[in-house]
Amino acid sequence: MSYAPPVESPNSGIGLRLLAAFLITAMSALIREASDKATLGQIIFWRSSIAIIPICIYMAIRGQFPAALRTRRPGAHVLRGMLGASAMALSFISLAYLPVAYAEALGFLGPVLSLPVAAYFLRERITAWLVASVTLGFAGVIAILWEGMAMPGEGAMIGIAAGLGLSVLTAIYRVYVKTMTRTESTATISFYFALFTTFVGLATLPFGWKSLDLYATSVLIGAGLLGGLAHIAAIEAMARAPVSLLAPFEFTALVWAVIFDFVLFATLPGVPGWVGIIAITLAGLMVVIPPERLFRPRRSL
Repeated sequence: MSYAPPVESPNSGIGLRLLAAFLITAMSALIREASDKATLGQIIFWRSSIAIIPICIYMAIRGQFPAALRTRRPGAHVLRGMLGASAMALSFISLAYLPVAYAEALGFLGPVLSLPVAAYFLRERITAWLVASVTLGFAGVIAILWEGMAMPGEGAMIGIAAGLGLSVLTAIYRVYVKTMTRTESTATISFYFALFTTFVGLATLPFGWKSLDLYATSVLIGAGLLGGLAHIAAIEAMARAPVSLLAPFEFTALVWAVIFDFVLFATLPGVPGWVGIIAITLAGLMVVIPPERLFRPRRSL
């Protein structure tokens, strides 16, 4: 049976992107919690291997198991896995050295960079209103980074460098995944990505893993489950709506990041951070309310 890609549905795509933003930020908070309890390779292994569980359940619910395990593009999955594994490693390094909000803020450069990439490779239409909204969101990210750059120690610079590298990879592989959804199902892409990164994490075993207690193991299992669900939601969103339309909604994850930082790590952003959050929120509203609705002339009575 040939794969039929999902029908374009911007509203459902936006809803799934918002859900993915929450799930991935919750996963990031757990990764930060586990960063001093496990090695990078261990975190990648647990995050990926546990994620296979919700992905397989998702396949079964949609009646795609085990048919979705068949693919005609193994090379595409390998390349996607390499890009995704590199992005995952950079993300976890950034979370090890930075608060969740700052690490997430660096990742938000990815949606901004994805706009020209999507326009070139996918021929998506980029309107001036959409560019303005993402530019405003990018300005908000800069405000938060201004505060992050003032953090003492070399660790913050390592985290910032990893986050910048992550943003570049994110812009590339998200557009690449969009092209894959034309011939490959969400379940297929998610499964082989999780499988590939599981082996990447396992390959670090000879270099030494830390001994994990029950708490650390529970945190890593939770991160894996959330990561699997977030991955499904994110790819389903990209299959239903243009990458450029979804980009501003990435910024909602920053609100969740601030909440998790406060509740779990007792930290809050300063004035530049709050300025950034307001700018990012306005950027999202600019996409929710298109200019033709906002500036529609009022009818005279």
